[in-house]
Amino acid sequence: MNIGINLTDFTPGTMGGSETYIRQLIHHLQHVDLDNNYALYCAPQYEKEFPLFNKSFKFVHSNFAPYSLDRLKQAYSLMKLDVMHHPFYSFDPYGTKIPALFTFHDMQHEFLPQFFSAEEFQERTETYRPLAEQATRVIAVSQHVKQCLIDRYGIKPDKIDVVHQGCGPEYHVIEDHDALEAVRSKYSLDKPFMFYPAATWPHKNHKKLLLALKMLKEKYGFDGCLVLTGVAMQEQNEIFQQIEHLGVAENVKPLGYLPYKELPFMYNLARLLVFPSLFEGFGIPLVEAMACGCPVVCSNVTSIPEVVGDAGMMFDPDSVEDMTEKSWQIWTDDELIKDMRQKGFERARLFNWENTAIKTVEAYKRTHDHGV
Repeated sequence: MNIGINLTDFTPGTMGGSETYIRQLIHHLQHVDLDNNYALYCAPQYEKEFPLFNKSFKFVHSNFAPYSLDRLKQAYSLMKLDVMHHPFYSFDPYGTKIPALFTFHDMQHEFLPQFFSAEEFQERTETYRPLAEQATRVIAVSQHVKQCLIDRYGIKPDKIDVVHQGCGPEYHVIEDHDALEAVRSKYSLDKPFMFYPAATWPHKNHKKLLLALKMLKEKYGFDGCLVLTGVAMQEQNEIFQQIEHLGVAENVKPLGYLPYKELPFMYNLARLLVFPSLFEGFGIPLVEAMACGCPVVCSNVTSIPEVVGDAGMMFDPDSVEDMTEKSWQIWTDDELIKDMRQKGFERARLFNWENTAIKTVEAYKRTHDHGV
């Protein structure tokens, strides 16, 4: 097959988990698929973000705006593609007659509309359902997303392939003490800490987490640290203001966007991962943490229970009290941490990017067969 991948919407540093997904997918497709040919439609300035080592993969320059549909259609038709994969929420131009596969990451706006501006909400409402309806097939990144597509958009179950995301081999227990201490020293991580890697979007629930931190201090005398990393998004300023208002500044260390190669070290250094998100299509950091032996205390909503299984301790993300109690329970119990580490290792083995790539190739074949 000749397979196209639409990267015209790729904007590194702003996309969260979907950026990790497409980087890892293209890397691992090159390992697992030695039979098909791939055309990557990507703006020239971003081609360096996708190192190519398989001769069956090549870039097709796309210097046009993502929604210049006539030019996209012309570019697609020149390649005689059998399948076009849209890993983000961009339309397939009408009239191409190329079987289209869309990766559907989540439909948060259907459940938490208050977190979106009127313009964003309208754009999502006008785009997401038609994408799912027009696609020849759809990849859902979790069973949770599949059920949302069925319940909210009426998509037939047999049109949807569930393909979980994963983590790479770089996420493991690090034995190099000097390397660990170098990262600890670089960021002055002189206190035991809980870790939350998340862009400051509203659904990531930083504000409730900070209230839980205040309760941990006042009720239990918590003297550790909460380390926050991730891209600055719309709630950044409010979160910094709340840190000061609550009087927890000495217990919070916001580090911003960290280099990807440093993340495994952060999971290794952390005493636990706290993950209070209100909505996830998958939740890649959960797997990364478990693979590194970092115990997970997390929300009990959307896809999160599907990912962590019995390896994590879950709380109600709307309850500051529940978040506080569960976090403190793990923080203070070395035996529980040991048990959760072992369960986390076993759980993380279920999710890896190679398997994601293999199942995606299978989805390409089904898309082609249904489109013929």
